[in-house]
Amino acid sequence: MISLPLADPGSPDLTSPTAYLRWVGKGQWRTLLVAIGFGVVWLVSQALFPAAMGKAIDEGILGGDTDALVRWCLLLVGLVVVSALSGMMRHRYAVTNWMQGAFRSAQLIGHKAADTGEALTRAVPTGDVVATVSSDAMRIGGLYDVAARFAGAVVSYVVVALILLGASTPLGLVVLIGVPVLVACLTFIVRPLQARQLAQREESGKLIGLGADTVAGLRVLRGIGGEHTFLSRYAVQSQSVRRVGNTVAGYQAALDAAQVLLPGLFVLVVVWLGARFAIDGQITAGQLVAFYGYTAFLVIPLRTATEMVDRATRAHIGARKLTKILRVEPDDVDTTGGTPLPEGPAPLHDPASGVTIEPGRFTAVVSARPEETSALADRLGRFGAAATDVRLDGTRLADASLDEVRRRIVVSENDPRLFTGTLRDELDPWGVHDDAEVLAALSVASGDDVLEALPGGLDNEVEERGRAFSGGQRQRLALTRALLTDAETLVLVEPTSAVDAHTEARIAGRLTAARAGRTTVVMSASPLILDQADAVVFLRDGHVAATGTHARLMADDPDYRRTVVRGEED
Repeated sequence: MISLPLADPGSPDLTSPTAYLRWVGKGQWRTLLVAIGFGVVWLVSQALFPAAMGKAIDEGILGGDTDALVRWCLLLVGLVVVSALSGMMRHRYAVTNWMQGAFRSAQLIGHKAADTGEALTRAVPTGDVVATVSSDAMRIGGLYDVAARFAGAVVSYVVVALILLGASTPLGLVVLIGVPVLVACLTFIVRPLQARQLAQREESGKLIGLGADTVAGLRVLRGIGGEHTFLSRYAVQSQSVRRVGNTVAGYQAALDAAQVLLPGLFVLVVVWLGARFAIDGQITAGQLVAFYGYTAFLVIPLRTATEMVDRATRAHIGARKLTKILRVEPDDVDTTGGTPLPEGPAPLHDPASGVTIEPGRFTAVVSARPEETSALADRLGRFGAAATDVRLDGTRLADASLDEVRRRIVVSENDPRLFTGTLRDELDPWGVHDDAEVLAALSVASGDDVLEALPGGLDNEVEERGRAFSGGQRQRLALTRALLTDAETLVLVEPTSAVDAHTEARIAGRLTAARAGRTTVVMSASPLILDQADAVVFLRDGHVAATGTHARLMADDPDYRRTVVRGEED
């Protein structure tokens, strides 16, 4: 029994969609071979039904040989049993192959999203990522679902053609030549269908992305009265998806109709020829009955072939979108082995801005442009390519192991992100702290009231994206999570921007005490935070303009004062 999801989905071949599909097939070749084996037995046994029936008629009924009749009837029963058992196993392994292909693709997207982070959403719209997991991965898996039936269809088609050639050369040639011609005719429908399915996939991805953005910002939209504007945008995009979908539906209907019409016409030709040959005495009555059986059976491999074309088209489109996502490179690429970082507290220096963070101190960084302090936080934590020159006591962070950098330097961004699960798991994902330590960190973040409002306490379930909490509550929970990392260097970006002044004052005092003796960097222009800092760094145009205590900079630097008080003096 195969366990899903897979322990390791592997390293895919991303040179082309076809190469990726081939790589997925190689990853499950054992179950594919088993499924193909059962698929061949399943359809070949059915293909032999007419042959056994024709022999029973010619030798048993018309020939008057009771023993032959019993023998051929028993063979027919045996073929039925074999077909039933092999069909059951074929279906089981077909579903297994479908699930493996789909789960492997979905896992690769999940791992890529975790590895690349924001680099992925910068390169690919969020809607495309969601649609790839929910839709394209299933379509890729569907290709391996039909593979066993397609292999059985090919082999059974050859068997029937050989039998017909043995009985009548013209009929055998009609089957051998006619089936490939019918399948080739489908390309005139499949090619435009593939182009329109790709267009539909693009428009659907845009719609999903627009919906996700609207839902995520619904509270803000209601605050500014912008719901109707976004509703109009969603309606316009929905109509675009509908128009493209109608175009796809036309070609899909043509393909579905062709799957019935073309095999039907082919069957009529074979039946007519067989009847003429029987009247002329070229074939026996039993062979005529067998031909009728073959014409009915041939509908199965023909429809399977057209279904294979349709599934392969959908899988190719899905693989194209998936490989585009998997080609996205992360901002941070881990260095194998890496240069060890200096042991113990050490100064952290950013050459780009000239900022030096002294170890064991509470340092605040201020700028009139918040994006400058956010960029500095990213560089200090080695997020993004710009972090290559940041050094810890002379050792470049880019040369060290990413795991070591993440362990020793933790950056908590200003957009708190919460996930589903219990509050305890949310605050302490690794489960290394007891409840007393979790509660102590929660108290530092002034989150006691958040806990008191939850009936289940630390065992209370957190809803998706923490939507049951206010912005200030989510911010305090994120700060608690950051504090529980016990990081040697903790970088906080606007950790109190969504709380009131009284709560902010409590957090500032408690944070200073809780992080005493350890390196703490806070990106903030709040006077309540700045007044608690051991040192304040003021940035102008991304570079150090002044350093000192909050009180001294307020007295000596007018630009600093205007930035902190936000023009209130004017």
